[in-house]
Amino acid sequence: MATTLRDVARHARVSVKTVSNVINDHPHVSDDVRRRVRAAVGELGYRPNLAARTLRTGRTGLLALIVPDIEAPGLQGLAREVVRAATGQGFRVVVEHLGPATGRPEPSAHPGAPPGVDAVLIATDTVPPGLIEAHLGTGTPLVLLGESRDPRCDQVALDGARAATDAVEHLLRTGRRRIAAIGARPGEATRPAQPRTLGYQRAVRRAGLDPPAGYLRATAQHRYEDGYQAARWLFAHQHRPDALFCYSDRLAIGALRAAADAGLRVPADLAVMGFGDSEEGRYSRPTLTSVSADPTFLAREAVALVSARLDRPDAPPARITAPHAILPRESTRPAG
Repeated sequence: MATTLRDVARHARVSVKTVSNVINDHPHVSDDVRRRVRAAVGELGYRPNLAARTLRTGRTGLLALIVPDIEAPGLQGLAREVVRAATGQGFRVVVEHLGPATGRPEPSAHPGAPPGVDAVLIATDTVPPGLIEAHLGTGTPLVLLGESRDPRCDQVALDGARAATDAVEHLLRTGRRRIAAIGARPGEATRPAQPRTLGYQRAVRRAGLDPPAGYLRATAQHRYEDGYQAARWLFAHQHRPDALFCYSDRLAIGALRAAADAGLRVPADLAVMGFGDSEEGRYSRPTLTSVSADPTFLAREAVALVSARLDRPDAPPARITAPHAILPRESTRPAG
């Protein structure tokens, strides 16, 4: 038998009306009561009656989460947190991924999902051209998660430049001075650099370093192979680096394999820093130091922005900066 509002109310020790108010994100509900109701919704697996809601409010209760690659390290955890946060607000989530050829969304695991959604969340650091315009043209609320910026959209954004600076400064504190970076976009020398590149450059300048030509390695994608090949090229450089700052954990894990194949010891000969705090990095050998963004924070704030936008469609776009942390592990233990 399906869980009802009355079941949730009994579990949370509140009235049915209070449960309804929380699910529909009405104001004038205390934070304590709101937390209890959301917890009860999650524990009991309550699902709102979407047909009734649509008739009453014109909303479907459905959110679309668009990701570049659901298998990418870190994105599975973010997707789980978005689903958890959305469920607590009475939404369901359909996950879509960007097609490799066109960059346009294509359904992933939900071929039968209804086409109408209340809002779209895009979780990618590089949004394909035209994607934002396509969604804004429909009038559907749009929230960006990641490092992409657009003044027309609500955003929960990681400060990628600051995170990269913190990552490189961590490497500097371990005694490294020949720090290369892997993961820049091709052609950054002739167009505005991405935030992680700006952060890398800021950190090495502050340290009074002048990296040799080629230390900023561009990659077409962030695959393991891209990290492997970029690292192999750097190891052949006449000034071989003693540290690598990789723009993703996938690149870093590829670089770890390249170091092993080249006979380099990590961290004795080479420190390696990732970005994304993936599960692979936590179990690699050596374990991977990485930059971590809090997926629970990202998801919670993104869903809150959706609720606020649905209630106030004409409000100015909001931007929330997500915190980050450097998680030191074996791959960057001090040299010597």
